[in-house]
Formats: sequence, C-alpha cells, structure tokens
Amino acid sequence: MQNPTQPHVYFVGAGPGDPDLITVKGRRLLERADVLIYAGSLVNPALVAQSPAPVRFDSWGMNLEKIVAAMDLHAKEGKTVVRLHSGDPSLFGAIVEQITELKKRGVAVHIVPGVSSLFAAAAELQIELVLNGITDSLIITRPAGKTLAQDHIPELSGLGATMAVFLGTDRFSEVTGKLTCPPDTPAAVVFHASWDDQKVIRGTVADIAQKARDAGIEKTALLIVGHVLDPQEPYRRSHLYS
Repeated sequence: MQNPTQPHVYFVGAGPGDPDLITVKGRRLLERADVLIYAGSLVNPALVAQSPAPVRFDSWGMNLEKIVAAMDLHAKEGKTVVRLHSGDPSLFGAIVEQITELKKRGVAVHIVPGVSSLFAAAAELQIELVLNGITDSLIITRPAGKTLAQDHIPELSGLGATMAVFLGTDRFSEVTGKLTCPPDTPAAVVFHASWDDQKVIRGTVADIAQKARDAGIEKTALLIVGHVLDPQEPYRRSHLYS
C-alpha cells in the first residue's frame, strides 16, 4: 500500500507507439504529472504532447545517475513524477537499476504496466503467439551485443516455440544465421508496431533478414519466428469453445 508521506515515482508503460494504446491508469498519471521523464527516441511525441507537465526530461543521452537524480529531487519536492517507458517497463526496460537507486534514496516506486510492442505486432499479424496444437510456449530473447556477452538463440530456437527477438534489428542476418529451426520456418519482421509508419515483412528464416534489409528496416523492429505465423498443421480447437 502506498505511503502518502513517502516520496514516490510512477514508472508508466507508454505502450508500443499508438498514443491510444496506453492504459487508462497510465493516461491519468500522464495528465496529472508535474515532471515527465521519457525516452524521446522510443515514445511517440504525440503521447508526450498530451501531458501538461511543466518540467520534462528527454532521457535519451542521460546516464543513470542524472535520471535518478532528477526523479529523486522532484519526488522529494512532493511533485508527481512520471517515468514514461516505451512498451511495457518489464520487457527490456532497464528499470531495476533505476528502482534500486531510488530505493536507496528513500523513494518508492509504483509501476503501471503497458502494452508491449510484441502484442501490437501480434495484433497486426493477426496471430496467437501460442496456439493449441502448434506450440504452447513463447520465448522472448535478444541477441548478444554491447551489453550482452553471449546469447542462447541457437539452443532456444530448436525447441519449436514461438520466438520473439528484441533489440537485434541491425543484426538480423547474424540472428537468423544462429537459428537452428528449419530454414523454411515462417518468420516476420514488424517495424514500429502500431506507429503511423509501421511496416510488416513476412518470409521465412532463410529470407527474412534480406527482405527486411530491402525494405530499409535498420532499427526499432521486432523479429518473430514460428509456425504460429502460418500454421500448416491443423491446430486444435480451444476447449473454451468446445
């Protein structure tokens, strides 16, 4: 339960891009924020514009210490501080390090979940990420890079589950080269899911990286791999409708 006397910060999921895909609770907080800290490269400017907050920080280019210091200062002044994260804060949101530092300073944190770009992509593709008779598992992962020494894509991709790969747009060829599922496994790339400039590319493990490159997709895209994209085997009817 929230202690009204303790300074606090709200971490709010902005949703995948479409300003209407923020939660009702998230929008209410956005509309009464005194201080707004947002990732300018990832959050739709149209959503940011809906906040009347007189104090705003674009966290793009700010390091952890500066972000935490800003939240700490204004929270202890009794202001409503909203930290606006793209998608859902719990998926590659780097929130734990912020929360840890805030708690050290006596600042409480409240998290409002958001709609992940993964779910916006699935909606556009009109798929179920898990489908009875096809797969009952979903793997969410990312490739190795500057902040991850080693990934487990080869092992995970051989399990027959739907796989969603975040943070790898600039390395799709490398990622698909690691996949151990058959090369004709269906694959899709969704760029800027739910934004006005959204692009959807369909293909297979063998050709999806080249198709994405040919479409000029170099950042902010999600790779989805699995037979749920084009189920050739007959899936089983859900027990819900039996």
